[in-house]
Amino acid sequence: MDDCISQMKQFVTEHATGLTVFFIAVGAGLFALRRHMAGGWCHSKARLDGKTVLITGANTGIGKETAVDMARRGARVILACRDMGRANRAADEVRKQSGNGNVVVKQLDLASLKSVRALAADVKANEERLDILINNAGIMMCPKWKTEDGFEMQFGVNHLGHFLLTNSLLDLLKKSAPSRVVNVSSLAHRKGKMHFDDIHLDKDYEPFKSYRQSKLANILFTRELARRLSGTGVTAYSLHPGLIRTELGRHVTQSLPLWKLIMYSPLMLLRPFIKSCEEGAQTTIYCAVDESLQNINGLYYSDCAPKQPELQACDDAAAMKLWDISASMVGLA
Repeated sequence: MDDCISQMKQFVTEHATGLTVFFIAVGAGLFALRRHMAGGWCHSKARLDGKTVLITGANTGIGKETAVDMARRGARVILACRDMGRANRAADEVRKQSGNGNVVVKQLDLASLKSVRALAADVKANEERLDILINNAGIMMCPKWKTEDGFEMQFGVNHLGHFLLTNSLLDLLKKSAPSRVVNVSSLAHRKGKMHFDDIHLDKDYEPFKSYRQSKLANILFTRELARRLSGTGVTAYSLHPGLIRTELGRHVTQSLPLWKLIMYSPLMLLRPFIKSCEEGAQTTIYCAVDESLQNINGLYYSDCAPKQPELQACDDAAAMKLWDISASMVGLA
């Protein structure tokens, strides 16, 4: 035993310099990876005093961090959430962290068109203005569920609910111009496809396939919305927030077969390098407040910078077709 310890000490002594260099290099590499994964940061000092911001799904994750930032800038912040208990607790935390007491909670279930209409009616009746609408809430990779109105859940919540909410609040947004609509999409759109012949994927449902379609829909919706709002003073932006430690993936174990869970499990090793919620909220915040975007409309962002989305997200014909189909589905046509 003593010989083994002696040999180990001798090895460390003889290779001390090399080991030091190795560990320094590993540490530097891990630090660089963490900095890279953290992404961009919104440096705008814009104040929002006297302005109103509505954020869907703001009781947790990047939505909550966005709410804290908006409140710190002096805005009246509306947390539009499904679970009122969690929303009220989140509102208390937002008030405490921001020092701004003008934070309110309103009920919103994006899986119910009735709920969306009720929220829109509430906002129009009780709010004098709406300067920033942040469509942040979402659901990811759930089993084949249906919304209250019979829509496929991911398409219904991630796209249709926000489509109806935005359209229902457009008059107030125009009245408050210059104003902004921010749609949280995802890099997942890159492999997305609009299945116009089977929009609810009744013939071939697969969680990833559905999620990618809904995130592609977010960008196409933003593109067509920007075109329709040209000259009104209302601008629209879509974005990829990054890979973030949130509750969004909570349905994965319910929807993926065991072999896929095993295949994706090595990704958990990257967890220490994945963005925090505060880091993940930065591009949303950037699109909501940065002064340089005032006269820019319809673009897609990642890490607080414009990025070119995939070709299918730049298809104007598909964007118009999606708008017409969506309007018909939610009763706006």
